[in-house]
Amino acid sequence: MDLLQNEVVMQKFLSPIWLSIKVTAISGVVVILIGTIVGRFLARKTFKGKALLETIIMLPMVLPPTVVGFLLIILFGKNSIVGQATEWLFKQPLIFTWWAAVIASAVVAFPLVYQSAKTGFQGIDLSIEEAARVDGANEWKIFFLISIPLAFRSLVSGSILSFARALGEFGATLMFAGNISGVTQTIPMAIYIALDSGNIELAWLWVISIVIISFFMLLMVRIKQE
Repeated sequence: MDLLQNEVVMQKFLSPIWLSIKVTAISGVVVILIGTIVGRFLARKTFKGKALLETIIMLPMVLPPTVVGFLLIILFGKNSIVGQATEWLFKQPLIFTWWAAVIASAVVAFPLVYQSAKTGFQGIDLSIEEAARVDGANEWKIFFLISIPLAFRSLVSGSILSFARALGEFGATLMFAGNISGVTQTIPMAIYIALDSGNIELAWLWVISIVIISFFMLLMVRIKQE
């Protein structure tokens, strides 16, 4: 009986950790890919409305998480075209699924990758890329073989920070994905529920876990910047 109880407690403890890692990994990969491409494009282009576009991209950094969650509910709700399309594609609404947690985490983490990528690409000497064009390299070769290696430190820093931000996401995820144990309950939500129910010891274990993970992520950023 004690062994069975211990297994249940361990599963309850590990479930939010595993889900947080899964959500963070998937959302992190998505924002790194998109953020790097968008950062590279906007670092080189000047056009009317660029300031407005960048302001929209950076909004999740300053908006309250509950506002981000509310907007995601409206965007992916049954009354929206996006919501109806995703429901038809996945045969169910995205709201209150772990994919909703991925989307919420990606939205709040994206500005960090974008800003770091843009800064890194702006710091590249344009004459280096131009010399590669003269030698016959196409834009994709320049991007992968020259631009990314030269901006690598900024890209790594932005990526790690975005992972840390996605790992700690709470408000938007709570509104958009909900707090369903074993399905959408990530570490931040598990801590809140444990504290609210008076389970301080379990809350402490999750707090220590997320502090350790976040600490090593930030340490990697500092090492890369030296």
